[in-house]
This record gives sequence, C-alpha cells and structure tokens, in this order.
Amino acid sequence: MTTSQMNGHVSESEDRAAGTSDALDLSGHWHREMAVDCPGELGARTLPVRRSAQLERIRQQQEDRRRREEEGRSRQELEVNSSMRLKKLAQNPKVGIDNPTFEPLEGPGMSLGQLQGFNGAPRLLDLEELLMSLKQVQHCLGDAQSQEDVELVLQLVQKPDFQKAFNIHNAVALHMNRPSPPFPVTDRAQSLAHEVQAILHNSSQKESLDLITLLKSPHMLALMLAHDSVAEQEMQPESVGPLESPCETLTQWGGETVKIVRIEKSKDIPLGATVRNDMDSVIISRIVKGGAAERSGLLHEGDEILEINGVEIRGKDVNEVFDILAEMHGTLTFILIPSPHIKPPPIKETVVHVKAHFDYDPSDDPYVPCRELGLCFQKGDILHIISQDDPNWWQAYRDGDEENQPLAGLVPGKTFQQQREAMKQTIEEDKEPEKSGKLWCAKKNKKKRKKLLYNANKTDDYDNEEILTYEEMALYHQPANRKRPIALIGPPNCGQNELRQRLLSSDPERFGGAVPHTTRNRRDGEVNGRDYHFVSRQAFEMDAAAGKFIESGEFEKNLYGTSTDSVRQLINSSKICLLCLHTQSLKVLRSSDLKPYIIFIAPPSQERLRALLAKDNKNPKPEELRDIIEKAREMEQNFGHLFDAAIVNTDQEKAYQELLRLINKLDTEPQWVPSSWLR
Repeated sequence: MTTSQMNGHVSESEDRAAGTSDALDLSGHWHREMAVDCPGELGARTLPVRRSAQLERIRQQQEDRRRREEEGRSRQELEVNSSMRLKKLAQNPKVGIDNPTFEPLEGPGMSLGQLQGFNGAPRLLDLEELLMSLKQVQHCLGDAQSQEDVELVLQLVQKPDFQKAFNIHNAVALHMNRPSPPFPVTDRAQSLAHEVQAILHNSSQKESLDLITLLKSPHMLALMLAHDSVAEQEMQPESVGPLESPCETLTQWGGETVKIVRIEKSKDIPLGATVRNDMDSVIISRIVKGGAAERSGLLHEGDEILEINGVEIRGKDVNEVFDILAEMHGTLTFILIPSPHIKPPPIKETVVHVKAHFDYDPSDDPYVPCRELGLCFQKGDILHIISQDDPNWWQAYRDGDEENQPLAGLVPGKTFQQQREAMKQTIEEDKEPEKSGKLWCAKKNKKKRKKLLYNANKTDDYDNEEILTYEEMALYHQPANRKRPIALIGPPNCGQNELRQRLLSSDPERFGGAVPHTTRNRRDGEVNGRDYHFVSRQAFEMDAAAGKFIESGEFEKNLYGTSTDSVRQLINSSKICLLCLHTQSLKVLRSSDLKPYIIFIAPPSQERLRALLAKDNKNPKPEELRDIIEKAREMEQNFGHLFDAAIVNTDQEKAYQELLRLINKLDTEPQWVPSSWLR
C-alpha cells in the first residue's frame, strides 16, 4: 500500500478502534464488514445478554395502551387537525421510503417504522371496505368542511402509493399482531435487594431503616425468591429447533419492490450475516453458513436493510446495527430492498477437507473482511471448507469443532493466500539493502549455496520458495493386510534410532526394516536379500536416476540406499515397516504409493536433552545442544506440514509408549491422508 493510500484512510482509524473490521484487499481498497450476530468464540466481541424478548413484549404493551388511548380521542382530533394534515399529505404524492422526511399521519402508522411496530385489531380492514366506509361517512355529514375533509381522504385512499403503503401495513400487521402476556423486567430481585441494603446500611433516616426491615422480612425474602425462580424460567431464550416457517412477502412501495422477511433467531442458531455501509445504506455483505439467514434462504448478499422489527436501519453505522441486533431475539422481521443482482439458486456445495500448511491468526490480519468471523488455525489443523463462493475468503469449520462452532468462520482462500505471501516475499526482498563489492556478492553466493544443498539430490529437492497453503485430504483406514510404513524424523541425538530399534526387537513378527541396497562387496555371513541387496554401481545409479530410492548416499566410496520396492516388499508381507529418514526424503516418500505415517521426534529442553544424552555416556557441548534444538526448529518450520504427529522425547519410556499408541491407533481409527493417495 502506498503512502498516499495510507494517508487517505487515516480518518478510518476511529472506526477500526470501535470494533469494526476494516479490511484491505490486495489492490489497496478498504472494505468494512460487521458480523451483526456472531458468537463470542469466533470473534473478539462478546454479545451482550439478549433481553429482546422482554423488550419486545414491553413495547407491545405500550403500543396496545397507546392505541387504545388514541382510539378514544381520534374523533375529536379528526375535526381539529385532519384538514391541515390531509392537505399536506395530498401535496406529497410520493409517500414512503423515497420520502422519509415526510411527517406521517398519527394513528395506524404510515411510515415503515410505524408500520413495523403497529399492533392493530385482530381483523384487518381491506381497501374496498375502507372506501365504502368513507363514502357512507361523507353522506352522513352535514357541513361542507367535513365533507371536503372526507373527499380529501377518498382522493388519498385512491392514490396508488397510498394503496401500496396500506398493503405493506396489512402484511406487517399480520406478523406483528401477537398477544402480549406480562413479562418480568429482571430475574435478580434478590441481588437488587442486597444492593439496596448495602447502600442504606449507614443511613439513619427512618424511611431507610423501615425499608431495610421490610426487605429482610421472611415474607419479602420468600416473595423475591419465588419471583426470581419464575423470572429465570420466563427470561430464558426460547429454544428454536429447525426453522418452522420462515416467510417472505414481496410488495411494491414508492415504485420499488420491497421484501418483508420473517426469520427466527436464537442463541443456538444465530443470524449469521455481515453488513457493510454504502453511503447511508446498510447492505448485507455476506451470508454465513450455519446461521438462520443461510438456513432460511430468504436473506441475500446485496439486500439493503430498511428496518428490523420496527427499528429504522438506513443511515446507521454498522456498529449501531450490531448493537441493535444484539438486543433482538426470537422473530426478526426485516423490510428489505432486494439486491439488484439476482443470483441463481445456490447449488449444494461439496465439502472439501484440507490440511493447513501455515498458521493463521485473524486478529493480526489486515486483509480479513470481518475479524469477528475470522477462524484461527495452526499448521496441521484439518479444515472443512463448506463454501468457496468468495474465492478470497472461504467459509470453514475446524475438524472436531463443528458442535461448538455454530457459524462457519472465514479463512483465506488458497489463491489469495498465495498472492499475498508472494507479495510479502517481494516486499521483504526489496527491503534487503543492496551493497556493492565482495560482501554483497558473498551474501548472494551464500544464498545460492544453501539452495544447492537442498538440490544436491534431484529426487529429494526442497523448493525453498514454495508457498504453502492447503492440501486436500480424505479419511483413510489402513487395511489389515497392508500396514502403513512408519517414518521417524528428527535431528541427530533425539532418540529416533533407539526408538526404532526397540520396536524392531520387541515384536519381530509385527515390525520390520526395509532391506537396503549397496554397491559394496558382500562380507562373510551376509545373505543377499536379507542383509543387503548387493548390486553393481551401474545398476544402483540407473535405479537412482529412475527415482526408485527414497534416499541414497555415499560412504567410503560405496553407495547405499533404501528403495521403495524394498519397503513395498515388507508391506506386502503384512508387516509394519519402520524407517528413520532425513527430512529431504519426505517428499519422495509421500509421492509414492506407500502412504507413510510420519512422526517427528523432537528434542526436549536443553537441560533435559543433556541429561538424556548423559545416560548414553555422551557429553555434548552447550553449542552442540543448541544446534540440535535449532535444527529441530528448522525441520519443523520447513517440513512440519508433512508431519502426521510429533513426540517430544523428554523421557525414553514415555516416548516409546506414545509411539506405540500412535501406531496402534492406525488399526482402530481412520486417519486424514492426502486425497491424491486415494485416486
């Protein structure tokens, strides 16, 4: 991002501090999304306690009382005020959402806010009945002024805009006209009583002492206990199972198509949507898998939210929308302008299972469009990708977290991750100071030599510039007669060779070692095919060129190597092949058809490692211990994405038992393997 781009967005820092996720895409554009209903486990914000059921019922009681009072004085107000208001209404032909500043009529509401919150009579009046009633009233009136007023009303009722508003009113009233039983204001009367007593404790006023005595009386204590017990039951969020009847109504309003959507939201099934601001509009930006919005299929990306449960949304910041929805529970009635971009019906996507080859923390990612929905994961985690609609930000669950993670989380898409990592590498390379002379040349040559070291054997090269993202995985249960080979990986002096030898000697019928190839001469007592496969140098080099060796090397002018055929031969005998390999051999092993299970043997702390080596009569220097630990760190950093499991060898017996447990688990539990192995 250029300096000018950064300066252009300084004013948005306050919004980001308020909790909104401002995301930067690769082209340098900011976009903002807020998860309006997101469980605390997924994001940094914790939702407030939902009191919406209580507030909704109190609001309905107030509306009922207000309606009755207004009906009682409606006739008197009509004679005094109607002429002025009706003339003003007639002068505003375009009524509705296109003219939000118009002062609406009192009574059964005209604005969307009043329509949404109106609790009308059980029976709704239709337009024909309204027209007939007005004409009858007109004939019964004697004075000319009253007849003129009714004539204005008749003209208004016959206007198309009024009739559209009237239809919307009836549609919303059908959904909102529900009984309003008494509802508790709080379920903590006892604790409030204790707070009052604590406040009045030092007071000497007679009224304070009388109140304390009253609050401490047995009858009052019992009453508050009973109250809180009942209130706790009443204020529990209503459990919502599978959505029974989400509904959608389309109607016309002010020349635009308005959609009225009714959805159930609960603690167990959050709404699952993000919103963004577009000027004064609040737009649905993303529908999250697993939420009520996705299950209903009625909310769509690009829909503009006008109102929710009678609360006007247009003109509000996304943080305000978050706070509004956090207080709402149960039935949510949306008034929306549908998205102008009509998408085809969603096709049920196939879930893709991937293994993460990198660590990801959304709290440290400036690109994530909605930090509240970012899904944190570590290298080696299995992710279930359930939506790739947005190629940059996939929706996923971590393996094993499906029950505890009600909504899918956002993870970087594969191509997007590759692009930004490539960009990061380019920036880091550009930051390296270019120095002239021998010192700069030596630095470049050193880098080349390091790369050549990995490429010394063409069959096991490691591309240092490879960008690691995800690997598609599938579950695999090894057959009883074809065991997966076990490859032990680790730096020198970490105990992998000792663990292998102990397994081989503990059960020779179950474990075995692949017979290596060599070009040296056979010694007395050695048997070809049992101790070694003795071959000529020419034959060895031909096999190596053909990629038949997992790893190979030269010692005292003789060539040695372990071939895939030797491992396969042992597997075909129903034995478990045990291998100790260098990390550079892993790619060759994994690209074969052997389906290896790779276990990393890691060193413990420096002091513990010294104690373990002392048991083998080894006395390494401090720098040698540091080298072992540093080598293990490099191996994990460069090759950790290829490991299936890791064992920290703090105690030889415990490490052996853990190794045996992992091997036994392969017989009883399916394991995640690259899906390419099963094709």
